[in-house]
Parts: sequence; structure tokens; C-alpha cells
Amino acid sequence: MKSLKETKTKSLVLAAVLVTLYVILDQITLFRMPQGGSVTAFSMLVISLSGYLLGTKMGIMTGVAAGLLDLIFNPFVIHPLQLLLDYPLAVGALGLSGVFRDKKHGLITGYVFGVFLRYICVFTSGVIFFSQYTPKGFHPITWSFYYNILYVGAEALVTVAVLFIPPLRVAIDRLKKEI
Repeated sequence: MKSLKETKTKSLVLAAVLVTLYVILDQITLFRMPQGGSVTAFSMLVISLSGYLLGTKMGIMTGVAAGLLDLIFNPFVIHPLQLLLDYPLAVGALGLSGVFRDKKHGLITGYVFGVFLRYICVFTSGVIFFSQYTPKGFHPITWSFYYNILYVGAEALVTVAVLFIPPLRVAIDRLKKEI
């Protein structure tokens, strides 16, 4: 039987590893949008995994830490509230995937839920803080919807497809049991 101290230590170490992995994967940019945002190599999955593996509270804390590090490495800030919405809140929202950790298909459902919440953050930021970049003929709400769904949705679709690979899900579930 694992002691509480051993479990907490494992959780903290795994959270640190996942934050590090997020920072690394976030640097592998497949496509960068002109006013911020990018499609990366599964960086959103890493934070969702922290919620799924460690629970909602640790998932959110891991996401907030990763979002603050993302701010250091990839800053695109025009307002202090936009900073909060686009970095710690948006990435921290991915950790809410932990809400579904004990449900059937919890990994995929939690990932989609976390990505949706992240999308709400960046969409809101787009409407409030980036409306001046709206092209002629678009409303800022419509433009923010399309602009942000393009990069958040693209990465989410590819990641969900990868999550349907059975050996990957088995490995993740095995890791979850070990923690």
C-alpha cells in the first residue's frame, strides 16, 4: 500500500514532467496564427492528461503553471486581462479534463471538455481584445469564432484521432493505475 507522502511525491513529479513536456511540445509549432495562437504537437493533450491522471485540482494547477511558462516563452500580450485569459486560464482550463477521469471514455471526453473550455477563453479574448484585427465584412464575434476554432479545433481533431489508438489508451490507463 502506498503512503500518502509517496503518492503526493509521485503526483508532483509527474505534474512537473507534464509541465516540462507541455513547454517542449508547445515549441514544436506546426502552424502559427498571425495574431497569436498555434497548432502544436499535442501540447494540449499533456495538460489534459494531468487532469485525467492526477485529478481536477492538480490538472488545473499544472495547466496554470504551464500557461505561465508559455507566457514567458511565447508572449503575445496586449492587455493584462488578455494575458490571464490566453495563458493561465486557457491552459489551466485543460486541466478540468479531470472531471471525467472516472467515467467511461473519460480520457477523450475530458480532453474534448478541456479543449472546449480553452476555446471559450481564447474566443472571449479574441472578441474583447483583438476585435481591431477583424477583417472587413466580419463581425468581431464571428471572426473570433472562426479564427480561434481554426487552430484550437485543428489540434483537437488530430489529438482525438490519436487517442483512439488502443495501445495508447491502454498505456495511459496503466499509468493512471500506477499513480
